[in-house]
Amino acid sequence: MSVNLQKGQRVSLVKDANPVKNLVVGLGWDMNKLGKKNYDLDAFAIALTNEDKMKSSKDLVYFGHLKHPSKSIIHTGDNLTGRGEGDDEQINVNLGEIPEYVHKIVFGVSIYRAKKRNQDFGQMNNSFIRLVDSNSRQELFKYNLQEDFSGKVTVLAGEIYRRNEEWKFNALGIGQNEELHELTDIYR
Repeated sequence: MSVNLQKGQRVSLVKDANPVKNLVVGLGWDMNKLGKKNYDLDAFAIALTNEDKMKSSKDLVYFGHLKHPSKSIIHTGDNLTGRGEGDDEQINVNLGEIPEYVHKIVFGVSIYRAKKRNQDFGQMNNSFIRLVDSNSRQELFKYNLQEDFSGKVTVLAGEIYRRNEEWKFNALGIGQNEELHELTDIYR
């Protein structure tokens, strides 16, 4: 049974005393009726050290770099239109294969060339992040991003992080003014 989360809520990735080992992180969104067409939203994952820094540029997994070197984080590919029901993009995570230096993985969505196209998240509805146990196919958690992200071009939806050798999830819901390439500069 899935649990709906609120912004800032933190939950364990241990289910029935068993840690979840493989996750599908699904991210989805819809264009509102007033929104312009030709939006290209891109899901991403950033693997961070305990100092909230990337060890290398390969710690960013997105449409241009689909696989982390450890193969523990794999983006399933770019959806250029966002059309359809359910997840618009997915990222697979094997928690048992994540390198020791990675203490946190931030998941988000960024609008491709948002500033050049004068686009922002104010035209989006029904945005969400959800975590699914890959083995059982059961949705564990879902966070519906209900905040108004007008003027923001990137949304940090959630993060998984290590705490006392256990993986946990935090529903973030943070809008950013930086596009993806600018955002990664913050984590270097």
